[in-house]
Amino acid sequence: MAHLFLVKDIAFQAGLSTATVDRVLNGRPGVRRQTEMRVKAAIAELEKQQAGAMGSGRVLAIDIVMETPQRFSDAVRAAFEAEMATFLPGVFRCRFHFAEVMKPAELVQLLDRIRLRGTHGIVLKAPDVAEVAAAVARADAAGIPVVTLVTDLPNSARIAYAGADNRAAGETAAYLIGEFLGTDGGKVLVTLSSGRFRGEEEREIGFRRVIRARYPAIGITEISEGHGTDAATGTLAAAALAADPAINAVYSIGGGNRAVLAAFDAAKRPVRVFVAHDLDADNRALLAARRIGFVLHHDLRTDARSAFRAIMSRATALPRTVPASLSSVEIVTPYNMPAGD
Repeated sequence: MAHLFLVKDIAFQAGLSTATVDRVLNGRPGVRRQTEMRVKAAIAELEKQQAGAMGSGRVLAIDIVMETPQRFSDAVRAAFEAEMATFLPGVFRCRFHFAEVMKPAELVQLLDRIRLRGTHGIVLKAPDVAEVAAAVARADAAGIPVVTLVTDLPNSARIAYAGADNRAAGETAAYLIGEFLGTDGGKVLVTLSSGRFRGEEEREIGFRRVIRARYPAIGITEISEGHGTDAATGTLAAAALAADPAINAVYSIGGGNRAVLAAFDAAKRPVRVFVAHDLDADNRALLAARRIGFVLHHDLRTDARSAFRAIMSRATALPRTVPASLSSVEIVTPYNMPAGD
């Protein structure tokens, strides 16, 4: 397997031991096909990163760790890869660790493994629970800066948060739905992927506050723990619709929008207004088809840039904490949808 990289660099990128990578590269027996594919993918990723890098620049290898549906992790990966080439002469190499659902213990084990292996920084989307905060503290004590992405861990040792003002986003969703439904009222189905994520909780708090203060004729029904996956979210939505005939609007905080719409279709129920988050591939298609009305979008490349700068600040011995740099929330309709990358 031809390559120009050190075995340790390939092993770091692939998340494998140097011994395993050496066996793959030299065609030795006893290697699983999946492992061989991981090594090939790691070499391809290193080649792509090298093509846009300046050889004289310092390389900062960082790990992106996220519990999130694949449709969102795909968008995040694209944003970070697009931003990597803009940071010269400092060059970033990113290793991605994505899972749609992770138990806290699995997430902590992954963070500790990254810390022990070594990294210049961690970008983290994770639930706000004590064991994750403790793992962040261990990374910080080892000199590894952690930046939270999209959802914050404010009581942890993270050095910065990169993302939108989630409470303001929830308030914006309430305004859109409240003005659309008007005095007719109704009930909004609010969907969360999980109550463990602070960012989703802040969106819900902002939404409820404005609905309660300005649109008292509108009720709220909440579903949670579908983890943004279509199967689980669709089941929860179908049960909520069966239990409450007044539901006529959706504020989707946690995703699974195709499944939510399918539940309305199966129940032969109209959706008067549907507000979602993030301009991923699914939401682009649903918006273009007029199945959803509004997408609250923030630029993930801005978030990636903020994360890179925060990690560079630690690498260059700048101040230990980085001022917040929130990305702005944009209301996207079928008529102002930006072109895809």
